[in-house]
This record gives sequence, C-alpha cells and structure tokens, in this order.
Amino acid sequence: MNTYLKQQISDLDEKIAEVEKLLADPDMEHLAREELEKLREQKSALEKSMNHEPSTPSADAMSTNSAILEIRAAAGGEEAGLFAADLARMYTKYAASQKWAVEELDKNAGGIGNIKEVIYKISGRDVFEKLKYESGVHRVQRVPKTESSGRIHTSTATVAVLPQVAPTQVTISPQDIEFEAFRSGGHGGQNVNKVSTAVRIRHLPSGIIVKAQTERSQGQNREIAMQILRSKIFQMEEEKRQAELAGARSSQLGTGDRSEKIRTYNFPQNRLTDHRINKSWHDLDAIMEGNLGKVIESIGDFASPT
Repeated sequence: MNTYLKQQISDLDEKIAEVEKLLADPDMEHLAREELEKLREQKSALEKSMNHEPSTPSADAMSTNSAILEIRAAAGGEEAGLFAADLARMYTKYAASQKWAVEELDKNAGGIGNIKEVIYKISGRDVFEKLKYESGVHRVQRVPKTESSGRIHTSTATVAVLPQVAPTQVTISPQDIEFEAFRSGGHGGQNVNKVSTAVRIRHLPSGIIVKAQTERSQGQNREIAMQILRSKIFQMEEEKRQAELAGARSSQLGTGDRSEKIRTYNFPQNRLTDHRINKSWHDLDAIMEGNLGKVIESIGDFASPT
C-alpha cells in the first residue's frame, strides 16, 4: 500500500526529528542514539517494501490461490447465528468440491449449531478469484424451527473475502499495534484453556481489531492474527482505491462492503436471488449443500464480460 507506507514513513520522520533534538542533552544522548538507530532501521525497511511494491496495488495482482473468508451473524438473533453456520457449511462444502484446503483460523460459537463468527483460510486454485464477489450482506427468509405459528422470519449474516497478503505487501510497525493475550475456550468446564494463549491485536491507525484462539501456542495465534490484520489493512486500502477509480460496472456489482445486501435466501420458495445481477435460482436446497458453482460463475461472467 503505497499511501499507507508513505504515511508510516512520514510518521517515522517526525519521530526521528523529535529524537534528534535529544542528542543535545548529555543525560539523554545515549538513549537517543539507540532509539534513532531503531527508528532509522524501521524507516529503511519500509522504504525497501515500498520500492518493491507494485505502483498500483490491487487485489487482482495478489496470488489468487489463497483467501481469508470471514462469516459473522448480523441482525436476527439466534436465527442469524444459525444462518451464519449454514453459510459456513455451504462454503466449506463448495471448497471441498473444488479440492481446496480449508483451515479454521478463529471461531466464536453462540450455542448449539449457532455461530457468531468464523474465519477460514482457504487455499487452492483460483480461490480468491472465485470467491471475491461473495462479500456483503446475505439475507435469509425462512420459518425458524422454534416458530410455532409458521411465521417467516428475516435475518442476516455478513461475509467478507479478503486476499491473502504477504508480510512484505503490508508493513505494520510494532508501535502501531496493541497486543493482548487472554484465555481461550468455551463457557467453562474442562475445555477452558488455563493459559493465556489466545491473542487480540488492535491496529491503532485504523482501529481494526483481530483475534485468534484456535492454536495451542500464543506465538501461533499471534501469527494468525497478524495474517488476518494484514489482509484487512490491504482490503481497506484497496476499497479506498476502488472508490476513487470505480466505473459503472464496478458500482453495479458493488464494493463488497459489509453493509451492502447482495443476496436473499428464500427457503419457503426454495429460491436464491442475487440482487446485483437480478438473477434467481430455484434449487436453494442444493446450493446450500455446496453446489454454488453456477452462482459464482454467473457473478464472474457479469463482472468480466467477454
């Protein structure tokens, strides 16, 4: 991210200038020189990253063989959590049909069969290329099992698909993050981890917060959290760039923002509708079993007409 890296370098220049003033103080000179050395090393590393970076960074320029898939329950209470779990199942089944590898990076269960949030890393041929238009609000209309009167309820879940980003593509200064370790586990009992291996990282410039708790070591969870954070920062900068360069077709497809409703899953009518291309499929049950290929292909054809 040239813009992001330039801002980091500018911030470092200000810090260097402030520390250089301390060289005139005999009591602070030694500490100031040590601090200057660290700051200059950080600046040098950032400059090298920027020099090796594409001049117009783009998700399309990234490797398309890996992506971060994030699913969160949104409006609708417990039913939204059940729908989020259904989406997670749909995408993992589709991934299996594509012979992609799925790794669960983080999960927050809300009860039996209910998911508040789940994050996967999916690897395989053209993963990001095929999934990148899945980002947005997914709406479900169905009769909950607990609804005795047969009323149709509406609830939502959000999906975000982020490109897998190499450490050299997005440089994060240690001064820009707050790190916190906490205990991972369930609601209590034997499954609760007695050691603080889960991690939470806050990126101060952007306010982005990520966490990871699936691995048994704090170091592994920290690396997973940083991996997710890099992808989120990259996506944030990419969305800014796309907003500046957006043409008519990209605005029709949408930005992939979480607040944008892209699809409705109508179970009583066994219908899935994608609102961006005004197209419906009347085999929702099969689609929820992972037969998502024709939907993804239709979106791709609309996005890249021949």
